[in-house]
Amino acid sequence: MNINEIQKLVDNDGIVFLSYGGFLSQELISAMTEALEKEAEDNAVSMGISNNIFTIFIELSQNMMNYSKTKIANNRDINPGGLIIVSKDAANNYYIHSQNIVSIDDKEKIEPKLIEILSLDRNGIKDKYRELRRSGKNTHGKGGGIGFYEIAKRCDKIEYNFKEINEDKFYFHIKTKINIKKYIK
Repeated sequence: MNINEIQKLVDNDGIVFLSYGGFLSQELISAMTEALEKEAEDNAVSMGISNNIFTIFIELSQNMMNYSKTKIANNRDINPGGLIIVSKDAANNYYIHSQNIVSIDDKEKIEPKLIEILSLDRNGIKDKYRELRRSGKNTHGKGGGIGFYEIAKRCDKIEYNFKEINEDKFYFHIKTKINIKKYIK
């Protein structure tokens, strides 16, 4: 994502109140979650919506740490990083975007899960999530299984794409939307 794409994101999705690109660690994710908590508090965001934003942010950040295939210059080590953005539009919908580089093997693991999630209704997502929790398959370990279902439970819309870099690597972009009108009664 280049700066012009970020500007388009701001134009489409409104205010960006957290944006980070680069190396990720648990400590950094924790610090950014604290910043999100402060932002939620300052803007009187309800606890339910805040928890959904935090959970999605954490899940996407951890996916970036687990799947990123960006090589560190002049080194063979993998850089667990990417780009993550949290924004809000004029209607107070919240968006969490993430982008990182994944291998073709990881794309082939991730995409079928996302296709399945997009084919399910809200109850189907909850049922599949419970099934995976009970079975112990695709748990929160490295593998991006149950985490995508957790994200789907907490947002109203998921969009994703894979853009080929070369035959082995892809940019993986995922965008989630939380429609707060559903939570206001």
